[in-house]
Parts: sequence; structure tokens; C-alpha cells
Amino acid sequence: MSIERLKDHLSGTFLVAAREVREQFRDWRIIFPIVVLTLFFPVLMNYTANRLVNFVQQYDAPIIGERLIPFLLMVVGFFPISISLVIALESFVGEKERMTIEPLLCTPLSDTQLYFGKLLASLTPPLLASYLGTTVYLIGVMYRVGWHAEPLFLLQIFVLATMMALVMVSGSVVISSQTTSVRAANLLASFIVIPMAFLLQAESALMFWGRYNALWWVAVGLLIIASLLIRSGLAQFRREELLEREMDTLNLRWIGKTFWRFFKGEGSSLWGWWRSEVLRSGRKALLPSGLTILVLLLGGYVGASQAKVFVLPPEFIQENWNSGEIVNRLGNLQLLPSYTVGLVWFQNLRAILLASLGGFFTFGVLGMLVLLLPFALIGYFMASLAQVGISPGAFLMAFILPHAIFEVPAILLAGGAILRLGASFASPARGQTVGEAWLKALSDWAKVMIGLVMPLLLGAALVEMLITPRLALWLMTR
Repeated sequence: MSIERLKDHLSGTFLVAAREVREQFRDWRIIFPIVVLTLFFPVLMNYTANRLVNFVQQYDAPIIGERLIPFLLMVVGFFPISISLVIALESFVGEKERMTIEPLLCTPLSDTQLYFGKLLASLTPPLLASYLGTTVYLIGVMYRVGWHAEPLFLLQIFVLATMMALVMVSGSVVISSQTTSVRAANLLASFIVIPMAFLLQAESALMFWGRYNALWWVAVGLLIIASLLIRSGLAQFRREELLEREMDTLNLRWIGKTFWRFFKGEGSSLWGWWRSEVLRSGRKALLPSGLTILVLLLGGYVGASQAKVFVLPPEFIQENWNSGEIVNRLGNLQLLPSYTVGLVWFQNLRAILLASLGGFFTFGVLGMLVLLLPFALIGYFMASLAQVGISPGAFLMAFILPHAIFEVPAILLAGGAILRLGASFASPARGQTVGEAWLKALSDWAKVMIGLVMPLLLGAALVEMLITPRLALWLMTR
């Protein structure tokens, strides 16, 4: 794209954004609640911080007050964003209900310019309100409590507030462009507000533990999700469909028929279906499976690095590694005494389904986090064993590698299918509606799970219960 074309593109985007912002600030019914609540909430938090600091000082526990004040600062930045979210939710569907969107859609502006213009306009009030509330809180807590924020931490809070606003507004604009009424958009907004509230609780835990550096990784994750939401909105936004869409109905029969058509494919028999459809879907998952490999290796590295932070006592490791009870259990093939092949298989499938569910709502991000947890634990234990002079290779050979021959390929294929399922929202639907594209991705996921992942996990469960204990016994008694 040349410089002139880029200037023209940006000028059209800013033209739409300026129009929207002027209309927003012209309506006092929008501005008045935002300003009043934005100014009132920091005052309330200042009062809370002052009373709490005085209370904990009576019991000689100042660290609680010191950790609570930064948390309240983050809450003050989050609260105005959630209030101003209604502006983003009405960006498209609100104008459609008021019948004021047709002149805008008839302009020679491109879909990208319209979408980014609406996005920038919807992002402006929440960010201004968040920055205003944070500033008021900082001034109040500085004079009433005497607390001063470090510049780096202050930058971190503003970056987090910006990223949270970007995620929430991006998701709200996607909802507004795909719904047919403001009522439906407001109801669907709970799928944005509730996860962000959970994230706020996770951030508060990091703050109370003093893990402020981890908040930078939270900001990076939010930036990735915001980018995917923006990509998803652009891929699904069509101005002609926005005008034609009157009412979305839940047609279960159509959903079932469409899914079955994609799932069955061209297979005329079970073997033909597996050879033509399952293997084809498996090949589609190979490329994202490569990304899954990198994520799992990263999980192992992160787990190994934590062995120096959360150190296991050397005597505890030596005592349990050389314990005769482990050898006796291995001799009786009772390493997992309360487990059976079916139970191990079920638990592995449950973990994969949980990762798939999380990946569905987060473009595959949460699904990857679920899958990397076992590898983080393996990395942690291998590094802990190495610290006390025990070969991590022996641990890997005895307890992991036998069933990993089946389990790791299953995890990689599942990770690839989860990423493709999550990315189906962010990829253009060529010649298909959004619903058809998602059902096709869901059918590919189901084919990989049923035709490849489930048999591999069953093989892994059999090896884990029947072969791994024997190999571990042989290695530990040498």
C-alpha cells in the first residue's frame, strides 16, 4: 500500500470516527452518567483505601494496605470501561434501529474504513473515562494516604487499562455488527464482561502476591485476543448483510443437517469416511499443530524455570525417589492403584474437551494454556530432579516416554484442531455464511477427535497402565 493510499484510507477512518465521537459527546444522556460515575467511583475507592489503611495499621499489617491500593487503582481503571461499553454495543445495531446507518453505508468508504472508524469512536469514551478515573484516584490517594505510584507500575496500569478497553470494545463491536437488536447485543455483552471480571480477579491475585512482572504477560495476552477480535470483526463485516439481516432465528434442524453434511463428507463406508474425511481433516490440523509444539515446549521451559523459584526440599526428593513403596507398587503394577484404563482414557478426554471449550471462546488461546499445563509440570519435576543430582532422563524414560508415544501426537492433533476451531471466527468465510464456516470447522474438529485423538488416547491409556509400570520397575531396579 502506497503512502497516498494509506493517507486516504486513514482519512476515511478518522472521518467516520470524528462523526461518531461528535454525536456521542452531543448527547448529554450518554456523557452525564459516564462523567458522574467515573468521578464518583475514584472518590469512593479513595475513602475505602483510607479506611482500610487505618484499619490494618491497628493490627500491624501494613503490607495488606500496600497491596490493596494498587488493586483498587486497577479496579478504578476497569469500572469506567464497563460503563462505557454500551456505546460500543450500539455502534452498528443501535444506528440500524434508529434508521440512521443507511446514509453512512451508502458512502464510498470501504468496509474496513467503516469498521475501524466505528471501533476508534467506540474506544475513545471508555479510554478517556478510564484515564480520568485513574488520575482522580491517584491524586486522592496521594493526598489522603500518602501513597505514590512508581512510574513503571503506573505505566503498567495504563497499559493494562488500554488493553482491557481494547478487548472489551473490540468484542462489543463484533457483537453489534452481528446482532439484530440492541437488546440482544446487551445480553451477549455478558460473554465479554464476565470473563474480564474473572481476569480482574486473576490480576488481583498477582498483585497481592507482588508478581507485578507477570502483569506484562497479561497485557500481551490481551493484545493478542484484541487483535483476533478485530480480525474476526473485519472478516465477518459486510455492509449489505448488515442491512438485510432482520431477525436471527435458531434453526436446530438446519444446524444439524449442515453439521452432518460436513461431518459425513464423501465417505460411503466407515473405512472410506476415515480415509477420506478424517485424514483430510488431520492434514488440515498439521500446520497449527506445529504452533502447538512451540507452545508445549514453552510450557516445559516455563515449568523448568519455576524449579528455582519453588524449590522442593532435596531430602524430600531423595526420600521419595528411592522409596521402596514405589518399587513395590511397580512390582505389583499398582503405580496408580485407583486407576483403570477406562478412567485414564476418560480423564485425558475430559482434559481435551475442556481445552476445546476454552479455545472456542478465546480463539484457541485458553485451550493452549490447558494443554501446556502437563508439560509445565513435567518440566518442573525434571528440573527439580536435576537439582539434586538425579538424572531427569531416567524420570522421562521410566514414567513419561512409553505412553507419550501415543499421547503426544494426540495432544498435538487436538491442539491443531482447537486452534483451527478458534480461528474459524477470525478467518474469512469464502462463499459461506459465518454459521456455515463455523459448522465446517466444528465438523473438522469432531472428525479429528473421533477418528484420531480418541484412538490415540486409548492406546496411551493402555500403555500407561500395562507397559509403563513394567518399564519403570526395570529402570529403577537396575
